[in-house]
Order: sequence, then structure tokens, then C-alpha cells
Amino acid sequence: MQLIVKNVKKNFEKKEVLKDINFIFEKGKIYGLLGRNGAGKTTFFNCLNSDIKVDSGSFLINENGKERAVTIEDIGYVLSTPTVPEFLTGTEFLKFFLEINEKNIKNKKTIDEYFDFMKIEKEDRDKLLKDYSHGMKNKMQMLVNIIANPNILLLDEPLTSLDVVVAEEMKQMLRQIKKDHIIIFSTHIMELALSLCDEIVLLNNGVLEKVDSNNLSDAELKDKIISALKEENYA
Repeated sequence: MQLIVKNVKKNFEKKEVLKDINFIFEKGKIYGLLGRNGAGKTTFFNCLNSDIKVDSGSFLINENGKERAVTIEDIGYVLSTPTVPEFLTGTEFLKFFLEINEKNIKNKKTIDEYFDFMKIEKEDRDKLLKDYSHGMKNKMQMLVNIIANPNILLLDEPLTSLDVVVAEEMKQMLRQIKKDHIIIFSTHIMELALSLCDEIVLLNNGVLEKVDSNNLSDAELKDKIISALKEENYA
């Protein structure tokens, strides 16, 4: 399976944010989407998720040589600031999500199995979500997106504010599930992208560019990424 980005453009008034983007993302990989603040990473995600309408171009899924338009069911979107119903407990929220999506969930597990997968402790499962830490709320947001089993999982700075232990747990979980998804991980932290992702993609001057990491040391790769991003023109 492939996600094909074809001639995608998006302007805001006179500012070109996405400039005729063409790119192919492959299933089974985690892509690190790097760019300077304001480069358009969230705009790209919002266009792909149909929250923002593109000016031109299209997003396509290629399966077994057949292309079709990306639909909302293809997308799972995890925001940097988790949004969960804080008036519910963790168990209530997960039970409600499973019930309303019952027909679409494959290989359904028990509630406790899902909590175990996300390493949410038993004593926390019946707490109100408003009493969850930021990291735990992020885990719940990630969990429901994984249960929905989207073809494409968009992660917008999801690990930036997490403590070291939770961030490492989330990284291990993403490595575990990547074989079944196209995962695009947006971040401005280069070290995080290099430690997690299979491919590095720069959003630079409004276009996507894959960074060739062949035969490069970590230091050389970092220098190459920094050099490319320094060239970005915000005029």
C-alpha cells in the first residue's frame, strides 16, 4: 500500500505553504517529517485529513496497483495536545469507543488487553480522564486511533512533552505496529526523528524532500538536515 501525494498546493493569501508537492509514502515505515516552525507540517496534515481544503492536487491510496482517493476512514490523527472526554473514566471512554465502532474493529480485544498494550496501570483505568497526566491522555488518544486501525497514522508532535519513560514506551509501540500502517511522524526535534523513524522527509520551501541517509554517519546526516533547513526561504 502507498499514499501518493500528487501536485498538492495550498496558499494562505499570498503565502505559498505547500508548493506542488509530489511524494510517495510506503506501508510498513515510520516517516519523520521535519521542518522549521511555520514550515507547514500541521497544514500538510490538516490537508491530508480534509480539515483544510487544498487549492489543487490530490491524496491517493494505491493498493495492488489500483488507485483511489484517500477517505476520512483511512486517517488516524494524533494531536500534540490530546483531546479526550475528561468527564469519563479511562474504562468508560474505551468501552464507549469500542461500542460505537464495533462493526469496524477487526480482531477485537478485551478492554484490559488494550490497557495492557498501552501500559496503563490497573489503578489508573477507572480514574476520570481529567485526572490523567498529559502522557496518559496522549496514550488514550493514541490507543483509540490504533484500535480504529487506519491505513495512515498522522502523529503531530505527540512525544515532545512526554517524560522519558512514556516517550520510550510510545516509540516501542509505534515500532510494533508500523508493519500495518503508513506512519508519518511530525516533529521539530531531529534527534527524536533519527532515533525512531525509518525515513526522514523534510518540508522545506513548501515541498517534501526525502533525505538520503545511505553511507552517512549520524553526525553527517544531522549536518545534512540542518544545512537543508537553513536554506529555507521565508520571503
